[in-house]
Amino acid sequence: MSEGISTLERHIVIGAGPVGLAMAAALKRRGIPFDLIEAAPGVGGNWLHGVYRSAHIVSSKKATEYADYPMPDDFPDFPSADQMLSYLTDFAKDRGLLSSAEFDKKVVLAKPDGAGRWTVKFEDGEERTYKGVVVCNGHHWDKRYPTFRGAFTGEMLHSKDYTGPAQVEGKSVLVIGGGNSGVDMAVDAGRFGKSCDISLQSGYWYLPKTFFGRPLTDIPIWGLPIFLQRAILKSIVAITIGDYRRYGLQRPNHKIFDRHPAFGTDLLNAIRLGRVKPRPAVERVDGETVTFVDGTTGAYDMIVAATGFNTSFPFLPEGLVEVKHNVVQVYGGAFPPGARGLYLVGWAQARNGFGRLITPLSDLYARMIALQDELELPLGTLMESSFTQSLPTTHLVDPEKSRREIKLAYWILPLLKLRDRRLSRKQKINSDKRGMAENA
Repeated sequence: MSEGISTLERHIVIGAGPVGLAMAAALKRRGIPFDLIEAAPGVGGNWLHGVYRSAHIVSSKKATEYADYPMPDDFPDFPSADQMLSYLTDFAKDRGLLSSAEFDKKVVLAKPDGAGRWTVKFEDGEERTYKGVVVCNGHHWDKRYPTFRGAFTGEMLHSKDYTGPAQVEGKSVLVIGGGNSGVDMAVDAGRFGKSCDISLQSGYWYLPKTFFGRPLTDIPIWGLPIFLQRAILKSIVAITIGDYRRYGLQRPNHKIFDRHPAFGTDLLNAIRLGRVKPRPAVERVDGETVTFVDGTTGAYDMIVAATGFNTSFPFLPEGLVEVKHNVVQVYGGAFPPGARGLYLVGWAQARNGFGRLITPLSDLYARMIALQDELELPLGTLMESSFTQSLPTTHLVDPEKSRREIKLAYWILPLLKLRDRRLSRKQKINSDKRGMAENA
């Protein structure tokens, strides 16, 4: 815990992954005192404890690096997990964040105390009171498993618990799910295992990592309207990959970016080499035998569940923040209505790398956290009453569109003060009327 300033005047930042570090750095630039709390033994978040060491980022280093802290020139276009961890560690050191950080410190409860502050309890029994809570606990940790009829008696492994090829060596493996993690594990199992099938409930958009020698996330299309981005990407797929059905895969039944696409053609190559066999959705399981919806069957020693994660905040009181279909119901991407001093940052996912977005966004959020001191009502409540704000319907974020909105937000911030005065006055008048009616 940083010294000199009572926690009553400090915010707690929960999570020291890429988003938590960016928020801590932004708060420090604004002179806002904070404690950076992390349950793991160091910074890095998922890159420290949540990915297999052979993993590489799927967006380029230019699309992933902080806008004000470039990755080293000798890093490849798609850095490894260890390179990402060293980069984030260097960022934390460069920004002087470690002096405000506490590791191996897990938050088990953060609740409003009724007096405008937040009571925070830790797993070790300690309790503190903070001015506000900045939640950056990530979205790749609360494991989601597939549901099917019957019981599987072989080994069930979630993608988050995959560490490397040794876990699949010599085994008949069924991977369920075709996102980036599912692809990596299917390719490993197809190469090092006895056999590998991959079960997909529906079609995925598989995009090449590079095009004309450049990372796909670096080609100059991402500022275009979404319909043009989709048209260009579909053309690139047609040229470089072709019809997915030629690989035994289903055609996607959704538009690009309605769900997160998978980057890379490794799965397609593995299918062509006969190392991975595509399968449809699972119908039922009986012991180690899996029956698929097309009536075919297969016997497996292991099922790898590459079925994603739930978005959850187990340390917040139930009902304080609503989550619908994995989409957090907050305004402006971080501000829940009715909860002063609570900010939920990083639950959404940028479509093509967080780097272009997180630096300007964290600076804006730090400015808004400072502004909250000048307001009577919670920021989320003020934004809820605005006709220009609506609740999100997806967890996928268009970085370039968001960057434009961030620039506009700086012009709108002064209007929040005016709206705060009007709504506060209106609430006071209504409260006085209710009091008079009750005393009549």
